[in-house]
Amino acid sequence: METRVAVIGIIVENPEATGQLNDILHQYGSYIIGRMGIPYRERGISVISIAVDAPQDVISALSGKLGRLEGVTAKAAYSNYIFNSDK
Repeated sequence: METRVAVIGIIVENPEATGQLNDILHQYGSYIIGRMGIPYRERGISVISIAVDAPQDVISALSGKLGRLEGVTAKAAYSNYIFNSDK
């Protein structure tokens, strides 16, 4: 299976969406390398970055599902290198 490493940048402007966001991330947990979340209290938002190693269609699906949540913006940045993995 061909996979790519990517970072998904997430901005959460609606704190009520965090439950759904975490449910989606849990569904894709086997692809997640790491996660960093920063609450930006002065602006009332959270900034989250998710590092993943997954097939490109899985990364796109994850980013798309997150971005469809109300008050959540998500964008993916992909590595150029494609890995062949048994994952």
